[in-house]
Amino acid sequence: MSSLSEFVPDGGVKAERLVLRELAHRIDDELALAIDLVSQAVDRCDGAEARTTLASVQERLEGHAQLHHALQMPQFTTTVDLAAYLLQLCRSISRSSLEDKGIALSLLLRPLKMNSERCWLLGMIIFELITRAVRHVSHGGAGVIRLEVWLTATSIACCIMDNGSSDEIRYREEDGSIVELLAARLNGAVDVRAGPDGFRTVVNIPR
Repeated sequence: MSSLSEFVPDGGVKAERLVLRELAHRIDDELALAIDLVSQAVDRCDGAEARTTLASVQERLEGHAQLHHALQMPQFTTTVDLAAYLLQLCRSISRSSLEDKGIALSLLLRPLKMNSERCWLLGMIIFELITRAVRHVSHGGAGVIRLEVWLTATSIACCIMDNGSSDEIRYREEDGSIVELLAARLNGAVDVRAGPDGFRTVVNIPR
């Protein structure tokens, strides 16, 4: 599959980032428009059941808008707090994708100052791991996904655990994915393990 950088002139990395940011802004605008239209429909609706349904749709769209914003590539290189970023990201994921399924997401984070682009790449990894876990945990109040971050003198470890299926089919499904590609960008490694209580993926990256 061709990447966008193949179709941009010299200075392609900067041009690619510019195009991606412009696309992100357009998606933000479209989501904001959709939220506004649903909000107007809620105000005009007389039926209680229909109002409740539309309000739920509005809340879901707002959650997706927050998630999309959290996953956007940083415009400037700066220093951010990893724990604060992951807390915001996970709240957006829960609101947009987990709460309506009855899936609980618990966090154990550690404060750490980090380059904004490395933080964003790590956030993309965690989003992908949580998204993939959702496909396997039980819905309806029994599903649990847990994110833990711990530090050593030389590395940062991010662990996603869930109480979903841990069979061989799922183990193969998790192998060789976008997570490995993103981890490689961070000079990191991915360890995937299936056990009797569920599934566990640990991503280790250098500090």
